[in-house]
Amino acid sequence: MKVHGLLLQRPAGGAEARRHEGKVAVATRNTRWCSEGLEIAAENGERVRVALTLDGCDRQAMRFVATTAGITDEDVRDLMAAAVERRFGPVDQLPSPIEWLTDNGSCYSARETRRFARGLGPVPKTTPLESPQSNGMTEAFVRTLKCDYVRVSALPDATSVLRQLPLWLTHYNELHSHRALGYRAPR
Repeated sequence: MKVHGLLLQRPAGGAEARRHEGKVAVATRNTRWCSEGLEIAAENGERVRVALTLDGCDRQAMRFVATTAGITDEDVRDLMAAAVERRFGPVDQLPSPIEWLTDNGSCYSARETRRFARGLGPVPKTTPLESPQSNGMTEAFVRTLKCDYVRVSALPDATSVLRQLPLWLTHYNELHSHRALGYRAPR
């Protein structure tokens, strides 16, 4: 369709303005952390919204926040602080900057979230618009979580999702093998 000029024009400021180039994965831990939000539906129609952080090297799901409401910028700041504490203990500032790669969601790009990040040390980086592969590691994690955990679990209500989520992430970190890690688990 592109060769024959049958595609619609992209809106100004779309993916043409800034393309993804390079890999999301990095060779060293605590160089780039990737964050993503997702939604899990319970059988009764209730929904649980989750935001989480992965390390771009070892793919460990470091921390998450979950709610039956929407993920807010305050939730993202809590997630950021919890991820920093998970890796470095209770510190006021990271020992060296770490990229915090996210999509362009309002909870990630909020002024207060960026201000909080500058004070703590993560360097916010957003993916280009219409470029989900730019945060492909978290996109792959979401697919794994939904296929290997959510789809095969009994989820009658939001409470059951919230109860099982930490168990799924512990299993993922400790037992779920990854081709990119030589078929080892993140931990």
